[in-house]
Amino acid sequence: MYELSILIQGFPGRSVFHGGLGWSTVALLRGHGETILVDTGGYGYRVPLLAALEEHGVARSDVTAVVLTHCHWDHACNFPLFPNAKIIVPRPELDWAAVQPIGTWELPEFHVEKLLTANNVVRIEDGDEPLPDLKAIATPGHTPGHFAYQIGSTTGPLLFSGDAAKNQLELISGVADMTLDAEESRRSIETLRGLLLADPGLVLVPGHDRQLSLRDGQVVDHTKLQAGVRVWRPGTTGPTTTVDLI
Repeated sequence: MYELSILIQGFPGRSVFHGGLGWSTVALLRGHGETILVDTGGYGYRVPLLAALEEHGVARSDVTAVVLTHCHWDHACNFPLFPNAKIIVPRPELDWAAVQPIGTWELPEFHVEKLLTANNVVRIEDGDEPLPDLKAIATPGHTPGHFAYQIGSTTGPLLFSGDAAKNQLELISGVADMTLDAEESRRSIETLRGLLLADPGLVLVPGHDRQLSLRDGQVVDHTKLQAGVRVWRPGTTGPTTTVDLI
């Protein structure tokens, strides 16, 4: 069984004027002789991510695998930080990303190029188990090759949905915001909902929200959201305001 630690919890929000926040969940799994990150966040995560790993006694060189749900910048950009890790990527996702023109929505072109050529990249298919007790589940829509992952943990089974169901609203409504194929997303959300409804003990770890489960069709949250912005207002000499986003 794996022990789960949420290093950075995702947040379901979007900036009004400055594009996507990109505040995605980064999770640490330890067990079966592996030290695994599920997604990595974007460049803005580097300081808090490395600090969180240090708090958990994990050095960059200790990470044995990075598991990516998809290739968007806010989930994939920090894989180069982990030199000893296998980088596990859905094959259909990487095949799709490889042929997209520069400027394609949310794709970090040069990171995709590196994934294509690096010798530590492991390309996987739907249903594969690239690591002990970790199963890949195709959940296309947000991107064509998006995968979710189901694992066993010390607290019960977990389902990492990435951006197939980014947050509670998408899970409940079946309607995905920011998706390349709304109908495919709807079917993928139904797949995830079916797994959760079949096992009330299964906990969802979304790409941009707190941990959730479904019991008798109702959402149960297992953690609380936290997010804020510190603001340097014009004419002041320091950070005078912290805006709580919850």
